[in-house]
Amino acid sequence: MTIRVLLADDQALVRGAFALLVDSAPDMQVIAEAGDGAEAVALAREHFPNVAVMDVRMPGLDGIEATKAITAATELASVRVLVLTTFETDENVALALRAGASGFLAKDTRPADLLEAIRTVAGGDALLSPGATRALIERFLSHPEPPPPQLRSRLDLTPREREVLVLIARGLSNTEIAERLHVSPLTVKTYVSRILTKSGAHDRAQLVIAAYETGLVAAGPAPS
Repeated sequence: MTIRVLLADDQALVRGAFALLVDSAPDMQVIAEAGDGAEAVALAREHFPNVAVMDVRMPGLDGIEATKAITAATELASVRVLVLTTFETDENVALALRAGASGFLAKDTRPADLLEAIRTVAGGDALLSPGATRALIERFLSHPEPPPPQLRSRLDLTPREREVLVLIARGLSNTEIAERLHVSPLTVKTYVSRILTKSGAHDRAQLVIAAYETGLVAAGPAPS
């Protein structure tokens, strides 16, 4: 399957460079380019990309607000957003994830890493390393702010599902969770799918937010 990519950046040269890179991958195609957030939202509604690669700082509607608009639209539920920025701060990461982004990268990342990030996000996974997840949680997600509107205020989970969600919130991958719980990765994937449905989360990144905002996991040093 070819991954359909929407590029949103106010700098034409940057968009052009990213377009050349994405189109060089045999499994990807740039289907639209936007110069600001409003145009990105409009093009997402027109073309239904698999992944929108979104700059944070753009004139008018910025990348964070554009991400919110895309992830909040029912008809765009299949669109995943990968946020790119020159300003790689924990605050930008937190804002992007709260807006519904599935991943976050600095613009100076290696070309191969950007392509792999697009594949990861298109596959339904979040681009969050355990270290980045813990740092983000400690500094921002544990602060008393309203959770994304689609998240449930209470999670009606089975004991095993709660256990899996806690491990997701600690930054573990499906494979790592499977090893910890002595089950297969496929079983973990099934649990994750059920938790997504019950929580109303858009993707794995928002499950991290759900775990902390609903009080299932308390901020503090992550266990080893």
